[in-house]
Amino acid sequence: MASVEMLMPKMGESIIEGTILTWLKKEGDVIEQDESVLEVATDKVDTEVPATHAGILKKILAKEGEVVAVGAPIAIIETATNGQVSEPAGKPASETSQKDELLAAAPAQTATLITAASTPTSGTQDDRFYSPLVLSIAKEEKISREELATIAGTGKDGRVTKQDMLHYLSQRGSSQPIATSSVASQPSAFPRVEMSISAQDEIIEMDRMRKMIAQRMVDSKRISPHVTSFVEADMTNIVLWRNKVKDAYQKKEGEPLTFTPFFIQAVAKAIKDFPMINISVDGDRIIKKKDINIGVAVALPTGNLIVPVIRNADQLNLTGLSKKINDLANRARTNKLSPDELTGGTYTVSNVGSFGNVLGTPIIMQPQVAILAVGAIQKKPAVLELPSGDVIAIRHKMFLSHSYDHRVVDGSLGGMFVRRVADYLEAFDINLPL
Repeated sequence: MASVEMLMPKMGESIIEGTILTWLKKEGDVIEQDESVLEVATDKVDTEVPATHAGILKKILAKEGEVVAVGAPIAIIETATNGQVSEPAGKPASETSQKDELLAAAPAQTATLITAASTPTSGTQDDRFYSPLVLSIAKEEKISREELATIAGTGKDGRVTKQDMLHYLSQRGSSQPIATSSVASQPSAFPRVEMSISAQDEIIEMDRMRKMIAQRMVDSKRISPHVTSFVEADMTNIVLWRNKVKDAYQKKEGEPLTFTPFFIQAVAKAIKDFPMINISVDGDRIIKKKDINIGVAVALPTGNLIVPVIRNADQLNLTGLSKKINDLANRARTNKLSPDELTGGTYTVSNVGSFGNVLGTPIIMQPQVAILAVGAIQKKPAVLELPSGDVIAIRHKMFLSHSYDHRVVDGSLGGMFVRRVADYLEAFDINLPL
């Protein structure tokens, strides 16, 4: 028999740690290779982690709720040497020897992080976990362990997040007092207000995703001064063309043709005309993105929203966009997306019209600088200018709401961009072959 360590897997280029949500197997269970053993949550997505080897789950090293760095051991699997799986050993190794073995086997960086997070420095009773990213920022900015312990954390169990560090550094050295927190206290992401609760009220705890969404929305409103411009687009050509071909498209492709691909196509074209919408802000620097990666907000059965990303959206035709959007939306609703499919977006589109809303003022997805909300398509009387004179006709109209970061996007650019999106929608060729 042999024992192998199961390590926290790398679940995306930007993911450096994960939180153990639930162990699907218990110690002593026989497991197959690639069988789901536990659920892990990252900043991007919740996902099931398969077993790396077949055998017996000998020992669970990371408890539920624990934050574990990528590459750190989370379990020990006893594997078969001759195709037979033995029963679990009767007497486990001592806790001290296991810890020594794990630290020796784990990468040097992981061992350093474990030691740094678990050993308080002199004069500081700080037992909070600090992620590798936070420790890296602290080292670069020469923040001592004592100073790190005073920073208010808004993450799980009071953990200090990247945003907490950036907020602290933005105020560090200024005349304004920096909000600090003793480790013994329980810091909160939101200021507490007096609340009156009666016996008939129902108290519902936020789930992990709702807490994460709430924090990101607050951060975005704090970081970016939001301005919203509105334009009404005539969608008649698109509506009539879709009505004409949707049955044939369903039969040919095996999936429905929604309006979302038309929106994404028009946005991608407009971004090429106005590339300074496709940017992000890094301190005093503007990062102009080369790729056009458009995020699409998807409503989950739980009521939460998730934003998968269509990479290089400008390189896909209408059919390609439709297939990509349907695939991402279906897998988002069944929790099958990978973390990388939720990162790298440079612009976002949200369809508030799917809920019957005609207008919306969306909040920007950081670190992007703009987001577009499309409303419900409605029949309206409209004035048409014909060679023979003006006439009133029934047209299919839709409002576009464009929210943008006024630090770097002025009203002229924000307004011209959303107008250009509407122009592309209105200029759709009604005679386009399927």
